[in-house]
Amino acid sequence: MNKALLIILSIVSMAVGAAESKRPLKHISVDIFDTESVRRGAGYFANYCLGCHGIKQMRYSRIGKDLKLNEEDMRREFLFGDSKIHDYVQTAMAPSDSEKAFGVVPPDLSLIVRARGADWIHGYLTGFYADPKRPFGVNNIVAPNVAMPNVLWEFQGSQEPVLASNKGVPEVVDVRLAEPGLMRVQEFDRAVTDIVNFLAYVSEPSKLERLPLGKYVIAFLIFLTVILYKLKKEYWKDIE
Repeated sequence: MNKALLIILSIVSMAVGAAESKRPLKHISVDIFDTESVRRGAGYFANYCLGCHGIKQMRYSRIGKDLKLNEEDMRREFLFGDSKIHDYVQTAMAPSDSEKAFGVVPPDLSLIVRARGADWIHGYLTGFYADPKRPFGVNNIVAPNVAMPNVLWEFQGSQEPVLASNKGVPEVVDVRLAEPGLMRVQEFDRAVTDIVNFLAYVSEPSKLERLPLGKYVIAFLIFLTVILYKLKKEYWKDIE
């Protein structure tokens, strides 16, 4: 049974890898301790992502506490409609409506950074390009033929594919800006990094407490090691 499961997982992994672009992903530095960045990312998520994607493992109150936002701030920046401060963050779109609109129910993004990695999310959000053959007029170099529209197009602008021949068949190998949006390239890159920072925080909010605590734990273990070593020397001094 275990061998069969491993084989199935390997086949699925290869199929997913084959369906995705071979373009190298840009490495980004994720910093969930940059509260301002995470807060900006939360705002972008609420306005451009939450309509279709939820983060059902998080409560609004936890986000407010970690980002140092009171309920009034949350109402203004993140908490919309009839949602209450202690509710889980879920999209208002019904799964049946999502399936009709996109052909598939958009995934919950609570653990997307842990599942895909921050670099992949950044590459995906910056990888849309014009493709008139697709239902929403765009495709994605990181996730070809994905059912999602480019919700950040007004900031990014329009990108076009860079093609290369692969055994006589044209293949998309990169994208380039064809028409600028409201943000310059560096500004848009920072906005996407803010979104990734927010999703990285959502994937593991306990890091905000766990990582700072870790240095004290390590310091205590070093101190304890020294004490135990001296104690061992004291016990064994007569034998030595």
